[in-house]
Amino acid sequence: MLNRVKLFFQERKADADDYAGGGRKIVKVILALVVLYFLVALVLGFFWSDEPDTFSVRGHSNQVAENMQVEPVTGFTTATTLIKVAETILEKPGGYLSNDLTLPGVWLDNIPAWEYGVLVQLRDMSRAMRKDISRSQSQSSEDRDLVVAEPQFHFDSGSWALPSTETEYRSGIKALKSYRDRLVQDPPNAKFFARADNLNNWLADLETRLGSLSRALGESVGKGSVKDSISQTGLENPLTESIEMDDVRTPWTKIDDVFFEARGTSWAVLHLFRAIEVDFRKVLNDKNALASAHQVIIELEGTQGEMWSPVILNGSGYGVLANHSLTMAAYISRANSAISDLRSLLSQG
Repeated sequence: MLNRVKLFFQERKADADDYAGGGRKIVKVILALVVLYFLVALVLGFFWSDEPDTFSVRGHSNQVAENMQVEPVTGFTTATTLIKVAETILEKPGGYLSNDLTLPGVWLDNIPAWEYGVLVQLRDMSRAMRKDISRSQSQSSEDRDLVVAEPQFHFDSGSWALPSTETEYRSGIKALKSYRDRLVQDPPNAKFFARADNLNNWLADLETRLGSLSRALGESVGKGSVKDSISQTGLENPLTESIEMDDVRTPWTKIDDVFFEARGTSWAVLHLFRAIEVDFRKVLNDKNALASAHQVIIELEGTQGEMWSPVILNGSGYGVLANHSLTMAAYISRANSAISDLRSLLSQG
């Protein structure tokens, strides 16, 4: 009887040991899978953090026209470039990251900032095409495809389902393609008016966008800003008046976001300007504005230089370390100055 009891407890102990051993194996497998998941996410995050390269606007437009077996008309290059810009933020490595809820996209912030910069220019140009460029005058009807495209690109950039951002943006791309196809296949019902006033209206919006970005980049090292209270200063004794200023500085956690938003903005504007140089060439030539347009392109090309540093350096203006934000601000400020000159030339009779 005693032997049977001993045997019973020995069997129970063996079962418990087997159960504990199996549990430890499961835990080890789960831990190994978690570590593997993080390693894969880390590698993917590294590759997904690369910004898309620039592309040849003329080469891409000619290739699309050849595939469609059509001859490019005025507006074809701009529409084709806008479509390519929109497709790039969706089809680059990793796809669209701004609405990701899983690794590695959820911990990446530089590329989503880049995407936002591109998206703002995509929205501005699609609105300009709907509001001005596709219409001959203020009483003209809006283009039916641009009426669809423009609001699609204004959809919430962070929606991941029901509907997803990607779905809405692809609907906008489809509408842009329909508009482009009608430009070459149904000219009476699709128009692109390459006039000085239309271009000037878009440039006015662009000038404010770049001006705001230039200021935000400059605030990486702190910048004095005159207080609103100075407007209330009396005039009794101006010689004793001292100007009070606030020190405005970008939080260090946002410096890289501002930088990559500026990179994305510049990337999009560079391609759009190359397209405008093609479609608005006659008006630019008539206004002696080609040199100013070329200068904008040259400055924007400078913003797309190769990044050799793994992080965005934020040295002081005259310090030992580089300051990538100030370098970017210099290029954008010069591009903005050339845009201002271009607008002046376009406004002249």
